[in-house]
Amino acid sequence: MSDTPFAPVILGNEPGSFPHSVLAERHPAIVQRVRDAFPYGPGQHRALDELLLSCAGGTVGPLPADAPDRDRWDAWGLPGHTGRSWYDVPWLWSESYFYRRLLDAVGWFGPGAWQGVDPFRPFKRAELDAPETDEELAALDGLRELPEEERARALLHGSLWGNRADLGFRISAQGARAEEPSPALVADDSETLWSLLPPAGTGTLVLIADNAGRELVPDLLLIAHLLAEGRTARAVLHVKPYPYYVSDATTADVVDALRRLRAAPGPAADHARVLWSAMADGRLVVRAHPFSSAPLPYSEMPDDLRAEFAAATLTIVKGDLNYRRLVGDRLWPATTPFRETTAYFPGPVAALRTLKSDVITGLSAATEAALVAAEGQRWRTSGTHALIQCVPSGQAHRQ
Repeated sequence: MSDTPFAPVILGNEPGSFPHSVLAERHPAIVQRVRDAFPYGPGQHRALDELLLSCAGGTVGPLPADAPDRDRWDAWGLPGHTGRSWYDVPWLWSESYFYRRLLDAVGWFGPGAWQGVDPFRPFKRAELDAPETDEELAALDGLRELPEEERARALLHGSLWGNRADLGFRISAQGARAEEPSPALVADDSETLWSLLPPAGTGTLVLIADNAGRELVPDLLLIAHLLAEGRTARAVLHVKPYPYYVSDATTADVVDALRRLRAAPGPAADHARVLWSAMADGRLVVRAHPFSSAPLPYSEMPDDLRAEFAAATLTIVKGDLNYRRLVGDRLWPATTPFRETTAYFPGPVAALRTLKSDVITGLSAATEAALVAAEGQRWRTSGTHALIQCVPSGQAHRQ
């Protein structure tokens, strides 16, 4: 990667920047929303108040001495960031650690009655049960008579644009506004993606999920189609090991989504049966690897994940956060080739992502110029643009 341009790691210490607004505005709003959603006791309210004070003007503190994952966070850089301002450590790291500390505050790690109670579950359930979900599932009826290739493409785009349902994004004022219908993609390598998932496929698809609710549902529908139509023989769905970034999917969210599909009429229930059967016989596996919630880029993945991705026919990385982790949470020039920023990846990889942060690679100069002319820099974070980027082999282009 010697020809890849230098790009600084993104911090949150520039007032007016998108990362600064997340730390200063979105995180306090999330704390308040979680506080209001549950009848927490005095101890939890005190812990939430302390977290708010720490984020507002304090410094990164250590985990409790008895934290079950303290050794893991020490390996992920906690000792080097302890005592520093939340705004002066890498934004990816500070965001991730905020959610880890929030879980501590509400008693997720226990012991106690609140152990394992997802503080974001009411928000995820409300979205999953919303009338809009019924409308989206009803739209599957219109795909029944289409040729398989057209159905596959429609489901791929459903999975891509489902990312706009990200709950954490909508908490902020920018994300709360109604948006125009989905614009054209800023990058589209879908032909390369489909070349890796041809009919009569015998390989393994890995999908690294992002959000629960109305994003996870179309992800599951896409997997069901690929399995049922023989474009992949096996699928592995990676989710988070604990609640994370408000709406990120956990195993419990997968179960909720499958039950939602089973209860729906028509094709949705048919897809649910495919998925239920595939989980029973091992053709669909759900994994919750600890590194899925690491505050680090995927270039620092552990050996077991590297081996899994190397063996996969294709790894699809969903969503904005996972994109930041895939290419590195840096201020890349937008025209930096996606292939170069993912040269470390051990196998074929694709990104499906709506744009909700400053990180972007792989654009043509003409596309970037048109976006800037129309919107300034807001196109990077508004959630109204998306991309499909794919490289067929991680090893083939390593220098």
